[in-house]
Amino acid sequence: MHEAHGEAFSQLEEATISQLQTAMNSGQLTAERLVELYLERIEAIDRHGPMLNSVIEINPDSLAIARALDRDRANSGARGPLHGIPVLIKDNIATGDHMQTTAGSLALLGSKVPRDAYVARKLREAGAVILGKTNLSEWANFRGDASTSGWSGRGGQTRNPYVLDRSPCGSSSGSGAAIAANLAAAALGTETDGSILCPSAINALVGIKPTVGLTSRAGVVPISHSQDTVGPMTRTVADAAIMLGAITGMDEHDLATAASNGLYHSDYTKFLDADGLRGARIGVARQHYFGYSAKTDAIVHAAIERMRELGAEIIDNADIPTAKQMSSSESEMTVLLYEFKANLNTYLAGLLDSQVRSLADVIAFNNAHTEEELLYFGHELMVKAQETPSLDDEKYLNALAENRRLAREEGIDAVMDEHKLDALVMPTTGPAWRIDLINGDHHSGGSAQPAALAGYPAITVPAGYTFELPIGITFMGRAYSEPTLIKLAYAFEQATLARHAPRYLPTI
Repeated sequence: MHEAHGEAFSQLEEATISQLQTAMNSGQLTAERLVELYLERIEAIDRHGPMLNSVIEINPDSLAIARALDRDRANSGARGPLHGIPVLIKDNIATGDHMQTTAGSLALLGSKVPRDAYVARKLREAGAVILGKTNLSEWANFRGDASTSGWSGRGGQTRNPYVLDRSPCGSSSGSGAAIAANLAAAALGTETDGSILCPSAINALVGIKPTVGLTSRAGVVPISHSQDTVGPMTRTVADAAIMLGAITGMDEHDLATAASNGLYHSDYTKFLDADGLRGARIGVARQHYFGYSAKTDAIVHAAIERMRELGAEIIDNADIPTAKQMSSSESEMTVLLYEFKANLNTYLAGLLDSQVRSLADVIAFNNAHTEEELLYFGHELMVKAQETPSLDDEKYLNALAENRRLAREEGIDAVMDEHKLDALVMPTTGPAWRIDLINGDHHSGGSAQPAALAGYPAITVPAGYTFELPIGITFMGRAYSEPTLIKLAYAFEQATLARHAPRYLPTI
């Protein structure tokens, strides 16, 4: 990093959206200068220096967009809290511009999307500058059995900025590593089961996995229409609230968003309440979500004790009755295999131009490019998905019904009803494991599944560190309970301020 950059870079270090907005409003900073600074930082930290490899592509129009937004601000003031703010989005979120949308796969290189994904369009309308795309676990980690989080054929391996030989977790690994390293103000990730929550926790970020239907998936390379969702990954709860409000809304291209009518908000910052834990009934979901990592449990137990001190009523052993059943059931995988084939075929057929038009084409492409795509792990999940019949099949319908019953009525709803809870808490996941391209991930445990299967929201917040590896705590609730979860998460965050910037240690 050049000495001349020192002062400029310190401006960006842990800068919040509102701090950057204040600097632009007062004339200390322009959006154009902000984009320049972040681009220099990406060059210094992502491409050189620690080499995080988190940003797969830079938006060639970002400076021009920032200049236009500066003119708008001078002429008519800021559009809102995201005006001129540089953000990154995951490379499975379509942009109808000069950038690629590949889900990390060489098979989608050069493909042309019909339009911006709804969430990308909403960010532009809010005045955000889409700075670039982030690397991810290829195909959002729905490809092979022994996969390595943060690796894609197009982008290579993303590294964890806290300890460089450790996993950034997936599939939104690039969004996690980039925002932890202050390479942009905020990012979007996508989740099917853990893909926002895990990389957010492991990179000491706040990640919101919204209710399915709160944010549109139109224009997002899909896995599962019953589980996929798009959400913010940021350094603070306030920033996550700003980002979430910008991307909600009903979209004719995603029918699931119709259910959010009257339930979504365009401003979630009004739910930020530093005293939000006082009187809240918080259930500790112990069974299955504690016990796989003593170091994680110790940090989360201290966090729960802090919540008690902040006035929360802690209901311990508020177990999700179906936790073990969900974990041991084949139903989730069955649903994902069926929906992946159907959803991906629809997505690929809708592209204006592409060398692959179906899942079968993608499998054939991988087989023809084994050195680039299948060197470290295979595509067994794709092959299994290709063998599934249609979504009318009884096996699929039964599996989907079982997922929902176990996760909703007999799961999250049951325990929340029994104890009259505002939210459940549990560790998000354990400390980051070593990157291992030969054997794949060594993931010890996590708590994303209940919310994933239910289509319910969850938010992870930094809770502490073990040997410099971040640990996060998850707040989980019922459908469209984002306002409550944001309130609780914000109160916890403000009382603990657990996050610190990464130190780019080579190893522990």
